Amino acid sequence: MVAELFLFGVFPYVAFILAVVVGLYRYFSDHFSYSSFSSQFFENRQLFWGSVPWHYGILIILIGHLLAALFPGTWALLFGKPVQLAILEVTGLALGFLTLVGIGFLIFRRVMSPRLRVITSVMDWILLVDLLLQVASGIYVAFTYRWGSFWYLYTAVPWLGSMVRLNPQLDFISTLPWMVKFHFFNGFVLISLFPFTRLIHIFTVPITYLWRPFEVVIWNRRDRLGVGKRP
Repeated sequence: MVAELFLFGVFPYVAFILAVVVGLYRYFSDHFSYSSFSSQFFENRQLFWGSVPWHYGILIILIGHLLAALFPGTWALLFGKPVQLAILEVTGLALGFLTLVGIGFLIFRRVMSPRLRVITSVMDWILLVDLLLQVASGIYVAFTYRWGSFWYLYTAVPWLGSMVRLNPQLDFISTLPWMVKFHFFNGFVLISLFPFTRLIHIFTVPITYLWRPFEVVIWNRRDRLGVGKRP
């Protein structure tokens, strides 16, 4: 019980405090480190087959988790019937496998490429392995404990709500299988890794382009026919 209290009643707060405090410190002390440190320069085509499935898959899955947590009543109304719930489950599994293929390919290319191994830090490896574990555990939970899109509303959502109210209620998740608990806990581990890894680049949405003055680009080229050449 003490271990469970720490893992699900204390550690989530520690993870968020780390993410916010260290993230802000990193932003103001080294603003240019807010980057994914893309390796696209080294392998553009190969990166495509890992990056595109990973980003599309994980973004849709995260949006689904977030919408269910923010609007549980609407979510239950939309997907509470067997047909809609079955379609949602199949779609979620497909997206999970798409995401797994993406992260697996990203890890594979870093293992196989000497140039990428040189620029991959220890924290990069920790992050990639942890992301792989999170996606794999999510697929396992979805495949083994069916209709998770529905029972999620009556376990994780009220538990997260109690965390937001600073009154953790562990009864909602205490009886869940250990793999489900691992998936929940590892989600907060990833949050704690945000400020220490390249994952922090998700906060670099370029919204400043909406109000930034236009830039004028002038091409300075010498024509083959001699136009523009100095006498």
